Amino acid sequence: MAGPLSGVTVVELAGLGPAPFAGMILADMGAEVVRIDRIPAAGSSGFEAMKREVSPIDRGRRSLAVDLKDPRGLGIVLDVVAKADALIEGFRPGVTEKLGLGPAECQARNGRLVYGRMTGWGQTGPLAQAAGHDINYIALTGALHAIGHKDRPPPPPLNLIGDYGGGGMLLALGVISALFDAGRTGRGQVVDAAMTDGSALLMTLIYGWLRSGHWRDERESNLLDGAAPFYCTYECADGKYVAIGAIETNFYSLLLERLGIEDALFADQWATAAWPEQKARLAALFSTRSRAEWCRLLEGTDACFAPVLDLAEAPSHPHNAARGTFVAAGGTIQPAPAPRFSRTPSELPAPGPRLGRHSVGILEGLGRSSAEIADLLVAGVIHQASD
Repeated sequence: MAGPLSGVTVVELAGLGPAPFAGMILADMGAEVVRIDRIPAAGSSGFEAMKREVSPIDRGRRSLAVDLKDPRGLGIVLDVVAKADALIEGFRPGVTEKLGLGPAECQARNGRLVYGRMTGWGQTGPLAQAAGHDINYIALTGALHAIGHKDRPPPPPLNLIGDYGGGGMLLALGVISALFDAGRTGRGQVVDAAMTDGSALLMTLIYGWLRSGHWRDERESNLLDGAAPFYCTYECADGKYVAIGAIETNFYSLLLERLGIEDALFADQWATAAWPEQKARLAALFSTRSRAEWCRLLEGTDACFAPVLDLAEAPSHPHNAARGTFVAAGGTIQPAPAPRFSRTPSELPAPGPRLGRHSVGILEGLGRSSAEIADLLVAGVIHQASD
């Protein structure tokens, strides 16, 4: 496997949301990620069925499907952990302890193990045991309040802030940081990554501006929340949209020049009282041409312009195509691994496996005999997916 984490082994206790995203990042960087899956049950439907579907976020794993309620299954997982560098899990606090796979049990088998824990509220605090999802975690940190129009409820910004930016990405960084320390000290540790903590961390700049008086605690009243006419989106004549981000004075001046605007109304970029009228004028102007026409006039200039592409359009945009930002694998268009490394470049990992696809191979790697593996299969302690 290519990538800077080649040679690193990570155990992932299968779950939803940010922990699998962290697993994908680590696999993209070259780590061998062994996912511990539950033995699949027949007849699942709805959201349970969705959780069973293989998606690009599952790429790069080896899957061991095992019954953790059976002592033999638990022993198998602890044997895998004994040879691993890190473990990541995304359950409520205390769940892995009840399974017999908590930090104490795992680090007793492997003192160098980095144990990454991903939760919404964190391992401690009055909400630690409450259920929740991305929207709840970002609501608690002020992030959700700051997004959207002032006269409407704040909209759910997909699950990018809590689950992925403030969750999975934070967990991956924490695990890699702890692995670096373990390489120097020979000692593992527990990484407590909480989506509330991560979402708050992503808001550091905004909280700084709030303290200094450069941010109003009201939606659509500030530089980056859609109030500024030079930092927002506009609808075009064909119903498509463009995004403008001309914050710096020279970029703003170029935008006005390209748009043919000489009106004194736009002379003072930071006259916030004029922003609503400026925005209305720009909206009327952008509505006179199609998105393609605006692209021909503005794209590639320092006016800080981009078309708002839908999910079907984005992969084929010339810039994304030139950089290979998206790749097609197994009939699925998906984002390519990032960031990029000059000496240890990452490669797109293999597609996500069916549950239990590598169970037998993993046990063989642990030195289990063919007869023992056959007994475990018959007893339902492990599951091997058919090709």
